[in-house]
Amino acid sequence: MRDMQQVVERIRKFRNERDWMQFHHPKEMAAGIAIEAAELMELFLWKTEEEQMAIVESKREQIEEELADIGMFLLELADNLNVDLLAAIEAKIEKNAKKYPIEKAKGRSDKYTEL
Repeated sequence: MRDMQQVVERIRKFRNERDWMQFHHPKEMAAGIAIEAAELMELFLWKTEEEQMAIVESKREQIEEELADIGMFLLELADNLNVDLLAAIEAKIEKNAKKYPIEKAKGRSDKYTEL
């Protein structure tokens, strides 16, 4: 597995070589995440589960590119805000484990307030 910090450094270098930091404020980065996520969602919109699985195979490269766009925006935003993304994810998993105990949440999609 590649080191996430190396990927972040490549993203930072790419951005800095183009003098784009001036455009990469938190609002714009968050909007970029939402826009790229919407582009990913659009691929599956109004499709049955079977059609969605076919799209995963037939449009794999496009899906990978949309996921990469989302990931790059996310990694850069975390970097710009000095957020340790892995630590934040681990903390959120722990928090979710308390909100969604196995004995109440297993096999259910209800929000924690409804369990």
